Amino acid sequence: MAPGKNSRGGEGRNSSSYCSTVPIAVFVAFCLVGIWIAMSSIVPIQDSVMEVPETINEVKNIANQTGSRQFEDKLGDIPPEESARRDSQTPSPQSESHSESVEIGAPNGQIDDNQLRGLTKTLDESKSDKNLDDSKLGTENNVGEVTQQDETFGETKVEEIKKNLDSETNQSTGDSNVESHETSKEETSSESQKSSISIDDSSKYDWKLCNTTSGSEYIPCLDNWKAIRKLPSISHYEHRERHCPDEVSTCLVSLPEGYRSPIRWPKSREMIWYNNAPHTKLVESKGHQNWIKVSGEYLSFPGGGTQFKHGALHYIEFIQKSLPNIAWGKRSRVILDVGCGVASFGGYLFEKDVLTMSFAPKDVHEAQVQFALERGIPAILGVMGTKRLPFPGSVFDLLHCARCRVPWHIEGGKLLLELNRVLRPGGYFVWSATPVYQKDPENVGIWKDMRTITKSMCWDLVVIAKDKLNGVAAAIYRKPTDNECYERRLKNEPPMCSESDDPNAAWNVSLQDCMHKVPLGASERGTIWPEQWPLRLEKPPYWLNSQTGVNGRDASVEFTADYKHWKVVISHSYLNGMGINWSSVRNVMDMRALYGGFAAALKALKFNVWVMNVVPIDSPDTLPLIYERGLFGIYHDWCESFSTYPRSYDLLHADSLFSTIKERCNIVAVIAEVDRMLRPEGYLIIRDNEEIIGEIENMAKSLHWDIRSSYAKNGEGLLCLQKTFWRPTEVETIVSAIA
Repeated sequence: MAPGKNSRGGEGRNSSSYCSTVPIAVFVAFCLVGIWIAMSSIVPIQDSVMEVPETINEVKNIANQTGSRQFEDKLGDIPPEESARRDSQTPSPQSESHSESVEIGAPNGQIDDNQLRGLTKTLDESKSDKNLDDSKLGTENNVGEVTQQDETFGETKVEEIKKNLDSETNQSTGDSNVESHETSKEETSSESQKSSISIDDSSKYDWKLCNTTSGSEYIPCLDNWKAIRKLPSISHYEHRERHCPDEVSTCLVSLPEGYRSPIRWPKSREMIWYNNAPHTKLVESKGHQNWIKVSGEYLSFPGGGTQFKHGALHYIEFIQKSLPNIAWGKRSRVILDVGCGVASFGGYLFEKDVLTMSFAPKDVHEAQVQFALERGIPAILGVMGTKRLPFPGSVFDLLHCARCRVPWHIEGGKLLLELNRVLRPGGYFVWSATPVYQKDPENVGIWKDMRTITKSMCWDLVVIAKDKLNGVAAAIYRKPTDNECYERRLKNEPPMCSESDDPNAAWNVSLQDCMHKVPLGASERGTIWPEQWPLRLEKPPYWLNSQTGVNGRDASVEFTADYKHWKVVISHSYLNGMGINWSSVRNVMDMRALYGGFAAALKALKFNVWVMNVVPIDSPDTLPLIYERGLFGIYHDWCESFSTYPRSYDLLHADSLFSTIKERCNIVAVIAEVDRMLRPEGYLIIRDNEEIIGEIENMAKSLHWDIRSSYAKNGEGLLCLQKTFWRPTEVETIVSAIA
């Protein structure tokens, strides 16, 4: 027997038992550790979910510290009559924001996987989803809303907004982020398609080309030869005033041969395409004064004028040096240039941060206003005739006339009294004309009459200054700031207007040969000069505190809310996602301006545009307030044609306009007028009810316009259209427009 064998056999059995016990123990230990790890890992998962809102809030806090503000709904800021409308279309703040509570949409505080993905989305995704959904309607549909987007983006720079608002979602990381983003895109697209008007009724519109004497430059209310021929007299320029046809036309104006997209600002100030305004009469008559020249396929504008042959900039500096208190761009912000020519004066005042309303008639100075608009300079067609100018009283900081061909001295200064109406108390009238400095009998006689009239009007002749370079001189007058001079006059000539005469009543109102008293009440507009620019843009004026706003709340509150509202709408909806090439936009019109918040927001966000604010005659009169904040505008009736040339504007904006005028105006005719004013490749933005959006979308299709964006939700919609070069082939003769 081999003892070693037995011995080794016993040890083998004992060793095997030991080895099998160790793995079991290790296995059990690992299981216990695994269970402990698994149990302990549950808390961090919950913690990570709870930390998501904190992370988003931290980002919000950083954004707040850097000057941007998160947009929050505050129903208390909405006028009572609009609150119900807002409630029916916009979720409450709690239902919109995941950062307020992890219990949102989850019973008993439980969060499912979809919610977890939603909570862990990047801030960029949340931003994009918000822009694609609520912000596509603007989110802020009413005055007084302040929602979370305003706080985050309302005051960010335009360049940053352009870079970040819509496209960041493509840079998201992680499968859950991508999945969430793609799902959101599909849902948003589906919702947009469902809520857009899908009924195509465009075939019922039969557009025709206007056959008129004016051709591609047809202006219905100024080219009504049928009415002009019936005028009993034209001695007061009645033939240059508005005479709208009895029946509004729905035909479309043709394009000039060779028309092309305008040259962009600021290069357009110096040159435009000849074919876009093919006129050379001014080249022949005013070329020696550096108004305009032909340069190959361009018309060039050296910047001169009748009184400033050596350039507008020198002339502007000459006026400033003559009377430093004018303070271009600070005290003097909004001015009126009478008989503007090609508007070089106003065009170069942009360099001084001055906004100039230039106007001139459609007269022998062929296409002067058309040239101005093609250059990207504000201008309208108008005349000092028998009607009041379409502006409120006491709104312009300064008036300017440089050889403007207006006979101020005749008929007791009746036309000068109209300037007195629109000039702000304490404002200046700069008159640069031959009677100021030439000594021939005719000019001496006119100067004598002007001295008599201005003295009776209590205007102070502040200074007569000579511009040696241009060989001219200017007389600068100042309107009084109180009524003492009026009360001391020995003769009540010109008379004071009756208290019943509203100085703001200006649409189709005959000229009055009287003067309105200067307001003296502490809460009346005109007793204090506005804040210096640019503070006046966003600060409610002192006199607004005593007034009720258009929506029934305190006017100053509505003013501020409206301004914030449009900054957010532009930043979120209009800047990106609407298909607008903003670099091609210069001339803008707000067809229903209200407080001027749209124009103010564009200015605050540093868009390189100017805005013609239109206050319709059947809307609350907010135009004085628009001027008070350093902007400008005009009264108008949208049942009639606007006093401008065809193809004047790059972008038209209509907020709740068409539903307001639908019962009174022919909407098809209004759209035809929009087509007339808008340049090919120009844009029309409409915010209105769903019915209006659908109707106009069908019209746009029949006009062969591009639908850049169409969205409807809860009865309201947002539509962005782009006009094309399409013109109909059939022709309609407008008998009233045949000379």
